[in-house]
Amino acid sequence: MSDPSQKILVTGASGFIGAHLCRALLKAGHRVVGVCRNHPEALPEGVEPSQTDLADPDAVQALLRSERPEIVYHLASHVAGSRDRALVQPTFEANLASTVYLLDAAAAQGCGRFVLTGSLEEPETSLTPPSSPYAAAKAAASAYARMFHALYDFPAVIARVFMVYGPDQKDERKLVPYVIDSLLAGRSPRMSSGTREVDWIYVGDVVEGLMRLAAAEGVDGATLDLGSGRLESVRGVVERIARLMDASASLHFDPAADRAMEQIRVADADQTERRIGWRARYSLDAGLEATIAWHRDRASTAGAS
Repeated sequence: MSDPSQKILVTGASGFIGAHLCRALLKAGHRVVGVCRNHPEALPEGVEPSQTDLADPDAVQALLRSERPEIVYHLASHVAGSRDRALVQPTFEANLASTVYLLDAAAAQGCGRFVLTGSLEEPETSLTPPSSPYAAAKAAASAYARMFHALYDFPAVIARVFMVYGPDQKDERKLVPYVIDSLLAGRSPRMSSGTREVDWIYVGDVVEGLMRLAAAEGVDGATLDLGSGRLESVRGVVERIARLMDASASLHFDPAADRAMEQIRVADADQTERRIGWRARYSLDAGLEATIAWHRDRASTAGAS
């Protein structure tokens, strides 16, 4: 992305990763169109809003015809780890149908690069059953992106993003913001057993990786991991947070809260570095310290108002 006049379309632009990405793209001098279904006022300052329902194929075609972006980052998704059957239809529409509609519309307009965010929840092979409706929809979306590249020579690349954390994570039910806010309030956070091992990756590193993927040559059709290449258990992360905060509240771990078929996977960081020259820069402690500092600043600002 050497041309500062590039027009870039970001779906999920008001979300956690999307907002960080939009701010980085604007700082680099790009023109950014942020797509969201609701609340365009939540987009970062400087982003051109487009209120579009990505589950509507006609609306998606109209959006791409109107904007004609050179790069598309498709981050929008319905993120839910529950195994509940009630999630089958909403995850299909938000994560699979929207991706197919965007791929088709972007291909029709000659988009120069389409960066799709995959997930560590996707099964390793087509013979492995997905662990949730979300995992199934994300795996199918990645398959469609690879098909568009193979059949139509469409420049799609898939970023398999691992467990992202960092400042301004809007879903406060996620582990890291939940634990930090609980400890700041003097409450004891309650969690699953914490034995699951996860590859944790700081949001600033993810944004840099996404931008590298958009600019890299020779990666069309590829799936590349954006992760640290290291595993740390949920319990280990929670205990690190408590140590870094010097928290006195007790920590509660309950094996009964564990979910079935949890994925244990570590990013192939070496391959990603070989292909696009990217590797995570933040250590887990450094990323958690930056995140804790952001939450403390927010709490002190709220207390002063």
